Formats: sequence, C-alpha cells, structure tokens
Amino acid sequence: MIEKKDISLERTVIVGVITLKQPKSVLEEYLSELSFLTFTAGGEVIKRFTQKMTSPDSKTFLGKGKMEELAAFIKTNDINSVIFDDELSPAQQLNIEKFLKCKIVDRTGLILDIFAQRAKTSSAKNQVELAQYQYILPRLKGLWTHLERQKGGIGMRGPGETEIETDRRIVRDKITLLKKKLLIIDKQMSTQRGNRGSLVRVALVGYTNVGKSTLMNSVSKAKVFAEDKLFATLDTTVRKVVIENMPFLLTDTVGFIRKLPTQLIDSFKSTLTEITEADLLIHVIDISHPNYEDHIDSVNTILNEIGSGEKPTVMVFNKTDKYVNDKETITDINDIDFEDKSLNTLKSSLFKKYNQKAYFISALSKKDVRELKTSLYKEVREIHITRFPYNAFLYPDIT
Repeated sequence: MIEKKDISLERTVIVGVITLKQPKSVLEEYLSELSFLTFTAGGEVIKRFTQKMTSPDSKTFLGKGKMEELAAFIKTNDINSVIFDDELSPAQQLNIEKFLKCKIVDRTGLILDIFAQRAKTSSAKNQVELAQYQYILPRLKGLWTHLERQKGGIGMRGPGETEIETDRRIVRDKITLLKKKLLIIDKQMSTQRGNRGSLVRVALVGYTNVGKSTLMNSVSKAKVFAEDKLFATLDTTVRKVVIENMPFLLTDTVGFIRKLPTQLIDSFKSTLTEITEADLLIHVIDISHPNYEDHIDSVNTILNEIGSGEKPTVMVFNKTDKYVNDKETITDINDIDFEDKSLNTLKSSLFKKYNQKAYFISALSKKDVRELKTSLYKEVREIHITRFPYNAFLYPDIT
C-alpha cells in the first residue's frame, strides 16, 4: 500500500494598499478574498502587509520603508512567495523581484494559476493557456526562465536575435495557434447551440462560490461537480430541464470575481457566449456573505461589459440556511444593524432596493427551491409563448 504524503502549503504573505478609493475596510475584504484565493491555489498566508498611500508607487508598488520591512520578514520566516492584491506592471514586478529576491505574484497571476489547475476539458485548457500567454508576454524579462524551445536548433534563430526576443516570438506564435484552435472550438460550440432547437435558454450567473452548481443540481437533478472552493466550475455545463411539462435548457457558467483579469474575459468569450445568447439569467447571490452587495455590483459590471446587462434577470439569494445560522455575518444595505432582524425583514429591504423578482432559497437543503421552480416555469412559459403563441394551449398558466 502506498503511503500518502502530506502536501505542504506554500508559505506566502499578501500585500495591499489603502488609498482614497480603497479605504481600510474595503482592503480588508479584498485581502480576505485574496487569502481564500491563495488557499485555493495551494498557499498558506502567514501575514498581511498593508500601507496607506495616495497611490501605489510606480516602481515598487510599496514605499521604500515598507519594502525593507517586507524583505526582512521574508528572510526570517522562510517565505516562498509574495502575493499582491492588484495587478502589477511588468516593471513593478521586475523591480520587486530584484528587491525581495523571491517569487512575486499579483492577483491576476494568482487567478490564472487557479484557472489552470481547474481546467479539465480541452476547451478550458486552451482558453486558460491563451490568457496565461497574453499575461506572460509583456513580463518575459521579469519571468525569464528560458522557455522550452519548440522550434529547431541551429538555423532557426533570426540574425542578431537574443534569447528573450526568441522567446517572445515563441509566445506570440503560441498565442496565434491558440486563437486559431479557439476559433475552431467557437464554431463547434456555435453549431451545438444552433442544434438545440427552439428551447428557451436560461443561464446561471453570479460571483464565484455562491452555489450555482449546487442550484443546478437541485433544479435539474444533474450531477454537476460542486465544491466549496473558488472557481470549482470552469467548463460550461448545459442540461435539459423539464418543470411541469415545460422543457428548457439550463446552463451553469464560470463564476465571476472582482478585478477579473481582462485576459480571462477575452479568452473565455466562447464560454461567455452562453450568457450573451441566453433568454433569461438567474443571478445567484450568497446572502450569507458579508459583502454580497459588492458581489452583485461586480457581476452586474461584467454583465454590462459583455453586453448582457439588460437581459431579463431573476435574482436568487442562496444560502439562507447559513444566513439564519450565522446572522452576525450579514451587514445591512443601509448601515443598520441586522443582528436581531429576521430574514423576512432583510427580504423586504432587498425587494425595495433592487425592485425586481427575487427569491430566497437554500440550494443545498432545497429549501424554497420548489417556489423558484414554479417561478421559472412562468418565466420560461412567457418567453416561449411570446415566441410561439400557437403553443399556448400546451403549457397552462399556473397562478
């Protein structure tokens, strides 16, 4: 029998700055999320470093004194890597690496690393690889590790071309190749979408780790992979769902996150097309998270970026069981103490704030999921009957 070896987590410190646009309370929430991202990627956060600044230093992100403090801590505590909450410029990353003499990762690089771990299918792997190469290209000087040579030896390097220039060319060639592969995949996925016929399309959207996959399993009786980790789902999953006698397609999509790398938005366009072509969106929110409103805003921002901000949307506030059991984690939308307020009071406040259809459920325990399914039947029926009015008699109106 093979003995299991303990997997040691990489020792890290995380870094962020307090600015006028990013006060201390906001930064603390961002760093908590960064800690979760770090854990998901296989790291252990030993300490947080913060500094109050007008704006990050253009050369080293932090001031000289804080950089020296950080260097001393790294040296005496066997730190493997330093993770910054914001995206570093190639020059900043190079300067910081020279000063601290250890691995430097920014938020974008960390998210890309998690995506690379999570990618399972050929499509997801190509999409993540493209995003990684687009991120690496301007940073080759700082990330110089001498890329493997995929082209020839003698006679393949251009006249006067240095190693770094050769590697830039290799990366550009790989980017071109991956884009061609993704174009083929896009055409295949487009054909698949075209073959789905006249069924109404419903897409689950939301912040990462809000329970979209769990909700899909509850509604569709599917067995989609669900895990309490960030970005558990990267590949788009489509299932045919029948409620009463009304069939429709339900799609589970990749979760969003604040400061989502632009490289990922670009490379995951084929995946996000499932959202842009959907007839109805189900925006899933983790009601138990203290900053669920920021999550809603982040998701809406990305939906607007991909041209889906005006689509018909149903808001589903998930994890009500967790909220009830841990009410002290909820912060009020108007800075009022919610500790002694009931879930019904919170519901009333949220209905007034968002002024749209909203449902409160627990996808894990399936509490109130039946009510949501009845609502989905009505929403899907309305879309279908508008498109095919002669089918109205097939699907009775449920009051």
